[in-house]
Amino acid sequence: MLGAALLSASAPVATAADGLGDPVFPALGNPGYQALAYDLAFDYRADSRTVRGDATVTARLTRTLAELRLDALGLDVRSVRVDGRPARFAARDEKLVVTPDRPLHRGSTARLTVEYTADPRAALPHTAWVPTPDGFAVAGQPDAAHTVFPCNDHPSQKARFTVAVTAPDDLLGVATGELTDTEHHDDGRTTRRYTSREPLATELLQVSVGRYTVRERTGPHGLPLRDVVPTARAAELEPALALTADQLAWAERRLGPFPFETYGILPADTDDPEAFRFTGLETQTLTLYKPGFLRQAEPAIGSHMMHELVHSWFGDSVSPATWADLWLNEGHADLYGLMYRYERGWPDASGHTTLADRMREVYGQGDQWRHDSGPVATPTAADLFGEQRYLGGALVLYALREKVGAETFDRIERTFLREHRHGIATTRDYERTASAVSGQDLGGFLDDWLYGRRTPPMPGHPDWTVAPVGSGAGAAARGSAVRGSAAQGSAVRGRAGAAQGSGTL
Repeated sequence: MLGAALLSASAPVATAADGLGDPVFPALGNPGYQALAYDLAFDYRADSRTVRGDATVTARLTRTLAELRLDALGLDVRSVRVDGRPARFAARDEKLVVTPDRPLHRGSTARLTVEYTADPRAALPHTAWVPTPDGFAVAGQPDAAHTVFPCNDHPSQKARFTVAVTAPDDLLGVATGELTDTEHHDDGRTTRRYTSREPLATELLQVSVGRYTVRERTGPHGLPLRDVVPTARAAELEPALALTADQLAWAERRLGPFPFETYGILPADTDDPEAFRFTGLETQTLTLYKPGFLRQAEPAIGSHMMHELVHSWFGDSVSPATWADLWLNEGHADLYGLMYRYERGWPDASGHTTLADRMREVYGQGDQWRHDSGPVATPTAADLFGEQRYLGGALVLYALREKVGAETFDRIERTFLREHRHGIATTRDYERTASAVSGQDLGGFLDDWLYGRRTPPMPGHPDWTVAPVGSGAGAAARGSAVRGSAAQGSAVRGRAGAAQGSGTL
């Protein structure tokens, strides 16, 4: 029937049949259509601290559907229209089930418009909202963007985005992408519209409202840089923000041109550990940070900032086809963060001064990590952000580099990024690229490293040994590696590698 539907926190968990069958989050996403574009509007009401949302989803049908589902949780839905006509809707698990007045046929394109209200402070089993004293930011990774807007919430469903953010004039609304229009209203409110030139995954969208100052500068090759900084903290955060241009130049020399229209940092104005338990998150074109972290000196923050910057290539431009492919994001970000650290002569917390020394230590812990968290490319929801996806993934890439040589490894990286630019990729895709570029079949080699229960021999280092399981190896790293489990919810997961959070990267 037509009427309000609250996508509540008390609903039972959806079954695998309700989703795309992701290896980690089987209920996430929805079959039968491909999301093409999202036109989103967020109207922040400072008196109630709630957000009135309007989401229009353009979808191409891959099968004929009598009803269509969107991922949604915690949204007070007022109305749904399909191609301009009212449609019936109901809440079912973490889904908004929409029944149009006629079937949607395979090959056709449909526009679904959902009007709703959300409370960023609502208690949900998992949430992307990061409440701040004067507004909010969002952190949708991996499975909570649908607490902010109804969507096909899976990284394989990359789409174009336009976002309008309306807020009182004493606040600033910002979003992923490029500012394309500003409209001042007679009631003392302003709407700013942002457009993303390239598609993005739902979990990478950033939307924020707060008392911000925008700091603009120029990066390599004239790239516009935009930092959105809490006004009261702008001066103290400037030393960290000023590092970005040189870091971009370093990354471009290794990975190729920056893949987006702009880059910047958003230190959300809260240090509340309950609201913001991660350090940084690679929301596209505007990386979200805990501001307290950025007050540290460069040796403490530089490699972490590089980790998040590298995600613009691995994770944002080339997104994981499934959440089992997360190691492609995090392993690469950790590897280049380490390389950046040691090239600058910054010892880590354990006293390592070279990448080889650090990797040798990680190698020794390999069997213990495989015992505790499974192989690198077989995460579960509970340990998706465990050490194996980060330093374990970096170790796999280091092994590949040692096997094929640094020059060939660099060609593999650039070829992979070029082949899958602004798309998605699987672990198998990376294996195919590595084999093609190197001229040798690397499938078996990489499978042993990614899926094996025992740590393979390290090429070129026959003296490296792996500590027996249960010997205590890796305990310290695992103790500092706690990033939060999937059950805790997206906004409270630790991010960017425990080694970085503990000061060892």
